[in-house]
Amino acid sequence: MEKFPKWTASNIPSQQGRSAIVTGTGGIGYETALELAKNGAEVILAGRNAAKGAESVKKIRSSVPSANIRFEELDLASLESVQAFGARMNKERHSLDLLINNAGVMTPPTRKITKDGFELQFGTNYLGHFALTAHLMPLLRKGNKPRVISLGSVAHRSGSIHFDDLQFERRYHAMKAYAQSKIAMIMFALELQRRSDASGWGLLSLPAHPGVSRTELILNGSGPNSSAGMLRRLLGPVFFQPAAQGALPTLFAATSPDAKSGTYYGPGRLSETRGLPKPGKIAPQGLDAAVAARLWEVSIQLTHVDFDAIANS
Repeated sequence: MEKFPKWTASNIPSQQGRSAIVTGTGGIGYETALELAKNGAEVILAGRNAAKGAESVKKIRSSVPSANIRFEELDLASLESVQAFGARMNKERHSLDLLINNAGVMTPPTRKITKDGFELQFGTNYLGHFALTAHLMPLLRKGNKPRVISLGSVAHRSGSIHFDDLQFERRYHAMKAYAQSKIAMIMFALELQRRSDASGWGLLSLPAHPGVSRTELILNGSGPNSSAGMLRRLLGPVFFQPAAQGALPTLFAATSPDAKSGTYYGPGRLSETRGLPKPGKIAPQGLDAAVAARLWEVSIQLTHVDFDAIANS
């Protein structure tokens, strides 16, 4: 196997003149935004909690006084909010170079739904990002070597697309629902690349994942005071890598000139749970192009957002 070079945040090339939207104001999203700002990018940090977003922007500015960063409200669990965000961006911007589809929710113990009635994880992690990317396609197509990075997870290995019960209405299983949302994100990234290549959209669309990292996503799944939450909080410092390291695969995919189409980037050690970025392995079911194409069409129907029509307009 070809040796993959050691890559850290110090290898990020200058992002001066580039613009980025990062979804998610904490954990991997925060660390990604911090490094992009540190290297000169204009960054919009997008999330649903304005107070948390403002605090993250303040922290980044205190660390990087020259940072060109601001917060914008975006609730991925609301298609109305996603559309409004897209409309604002299209009105005020001429182009966009980088979109990081990072924000997510993980394993709520009981089934919850988005404002549009979707199972919370599928609706937030996947459908919200599908619609967001569609709304931003006119800007991305005008970007300078534009990239879209969509976050998967090691959990995708046990995931599949349950077309007969996408919203887990019959029998809710938290981890199966999470795994479905994450394999959907990987399939979306690969399908977006295929469609970009076929239609001349000019995108580099890559999936990436953070391994097992210390973020609020892990703690808040079952609630920080649940037995699972407390166990994770206790064991996290020992077994989970820091969020800054977990962000490296995303940053590699987003910035490295060596990032290659069709490749899934993640940590390189201990079954992709920790370590520096390397090409990862996508589970066989995640490589099924026919399922990905079907998922794309179903996503258009569910979100009422005609991705291809917007991208080709």
